[in-house]
Amino acid sequence: MRKQKPRKKQGDVNEEADEIKLLELWIESGKPDSGTNPLSISGVPEVGLVGQMDNGSFSPYVGCTRFDQLPLSQRTKDSLRDKFTVMSDIQRATLPHSLCGRDVLGAAKTGSGKSLAFIIPVLEKLYRARWGPEDGVGCIILSPTRELASQLFKVLEMVGKYHGFSAGRLIGGSKSVDIEKERVNGINILVCTPGRLLQHMDETPNFDCSQLQILVLDEADRILDLTFKKDLNAIISQLPRQRQTLLFSATQTKSVQDLARLSLKDPERLSVHEESVTATPERLMQRSMIVPLDKKLDMLWSFIKSHLNAKILVFLSTCKQVKFVYEAFKKLRPGIPLKCLHGRMNQNKRMAIFFQYCEERRSVLFSTDVASRGLDFPAVEWVVQVDCPEDVAAYIHRVGRTARFSSGGRSLLFLMPSEKQVIINLQDAKIPVQMWKANNKKIQSISGALAALLVQYPELRRLAERAFITYLKSLKWQASGLEFDWNSLPILEFSISYGLPMAPKCRFLNKKLQGGENGHASETLETKIEKGDGGDREFDDILLPRNSLTEAGPNDDTYGLATRILKKKKLKINVDRPAGLKFVFDEEGNALPPLAAYANAVIEDSVIEPEKVRERYQKLREEMKVWDQEDKVLLKRRLRERRILDKMKYKKKLAREIDDEDEPANSDGEVSNHLNQLTRGSKVYFGSESSDEGEVTCDGPDNKKIKRELNAKVDTISLVEQEALALKLLNSLH
Repeated sequence: MRKQKPRKKQGDVNEEADEIKLLELWIESGKPDSGTNPLSISGVPEVGLVGQMDNGSFSPYVGCTRFDQLPLSQRTKDSLRDKFTVMSDIQRATLPHSLCGRDVLGAAKTGSGKSLAFIIPVLEKLYRARWGPEDGVGCIILSPTRELASQLFKVLEMVGKYHGFSAGRLIGGSKSVDIEKERVNGINILVCTPGRLLQHMDETPNFDCSQLQILVLDEADRILDLTFKKDLNAIISQLPRQRQTLLFSATQTKSVQDLARLSLKDPERLSVHEESVTATPERLMQRSMIVPLDKKLDMLWSFIKSHLNAKILVFLSTCKQVKFVYEAFKKLRPGIPLKCLHGRMNQNKRMAIFFQYCEERRSVLFSTDVASRGLDFPAVEWVVQVDCPEDVAAYIHRVGRTARFSSGGRSLLFLMPSEKQVIINLQDAKIPVQMWKANNKKIQSISGALAALLVQYPELRRLAERAFITYLKSLKWQASGLEFDWNSLPILEFSISYGLPMAPKCRFLNKKLQGGENGHASETLETKIEKGDGGDREFDDILLPRNSLTEAGPNDDTYGLATRILKKKKLKINVDRPAGLKFVFDEEGNALPPLAAYANAVIEDSVIEPEKVRERYQKLREEMKVWDQEDKVLLKRRLRERRILDKMKYKKKLAREIDDEDEPANSDGEVSNHLNQLTRGSKVYFGSESSDEGEVTCDGPDNKKIKRELNAKVDTISLVEQEALALKLLNSLH
């Protein structure tokens, strides 16, 4: 967060009050009519006095082209003079209306200066209201992504550096929530994401937005969609209805239901480039190529190798794809710095990568659509869309990362044969995309190298499997309205292009696809493409000029030889064969019915009768009974031998203990008398199955007492006494 020091001099306060009064009169006198587009007004003098003229009137500002001709405070003009002089189309169209306090819905091409179109009205509205730190939150600027919020905050700092407002950036992913809660109530301008703002509304004590003056939605179409619908409804319910609302985006929404949620008051709809020939920047050269699903990584690798000195932005569908392609290409070392950006990264790491990529002159950034909206990457030469965008709006935002303002740029779109309808949709939306063909001599296959990497790095293999599955899910749930023929997708070839030995199982695919029909060879690529008009013949060495497009025959190998030979058919299990059957074969190899040996069939000129079979089984039962009795006798003999061994073990153990103690021995008579007295009327068992090894047990009425005394006595007798005791016990057993 950043806070400017307030002004304290009385002279400055008086000058500020006079300037505010003059600005209000100027704005009111030259206010444009509602429903008019200032771009259509001409005849405004480019030179002359700005502000109050000699006759007491004010110079017109509707239709002007420079910032110094607008009714802006001197502080704002001083900050703009350092970098900005001439206004863009969206600024000329919206600033006259927004400075009057009207609600505005502004739509313009990407890179046309929409940020200044709403930051200037924010500063001017709070300045004329003489807003201070004690007044609390006066403006909220909502952004769909954290990177865009950080970028808007930097622009706000630059334009408002001479003002005394406090500004804060509230974005998710940071751990300074407690610090934000202490300061957020004294912030005048909040630049935030919807989730973080709603968190403070729910958790921060005394967080008050009841005095909000202006609400701004940057990339409004994204914030109004289903992703942020719940959060936005909760935020709007806590904001005052009497406020000014500004909505800006490259593709403005026209849904009455979405706009009704914001409680807009007669908004001015200003689509600057609605009548333009193209919906994208005119300096943007847009090309597309038909690339099979299993050749996309080969084409991307070859493209990067052919542009090692360029700044490239690559868009993929899912976070797992971004991580896998980045890690795999980094290990393959193409010879250019690589970076990745996706929504599941740590916030500090995301911001570090964002600023590093902005400063580099040659680099490749793999990203999801998190970097497709509003971000201003300087000097991006190429935007490569490996995966098809969800809709036309997503395509416009992606390619808008290049050819910003007055600079040029190039874009390339990979389309599968089943996605040819996308070209028609883009052309219907006034987007001039031309079809080109790849230069086969420049294509390099990397599936073999990827397979070697997956063997060497098991973690990379797991990442490849997740990327494979998440991409297929993105095809299933994408919002482009395309209907894919899942049985025609080269699933097996696609997995091989990722270096995987076999296709991972995808639960959402139907059983027919998983049963083996997804492993067919990919269909022959149709290379008959209609030629477009115009274009740069020196577009790139990896792309052939349009006049080199030819009709390929059915055996034309567009992308060179494959790295391995694929099986045309996969082994299938015969599901119609009954389970649990046993096949028997005779000596000649002929199959016989189950249990043929016991059936009434003629085998080797003899007949097998069931009665004889039953007699044989009865005889076997009798033999089994005899064998069972013999086994029982054998078991008894083994148990008896085991007991004798246990006695001998106890004898040796007792002898070792007595030798170690070296205690005086008792006479044989005393031991025998004592034993006879203890065991009188009882049976003594030595090492029986029911007792522990080496323990003496007795049966009788006083068996517990006898057992304790015997065990205590055994510990003190000598070897001679032990032998005598053992002989007496053995005699008693017999």
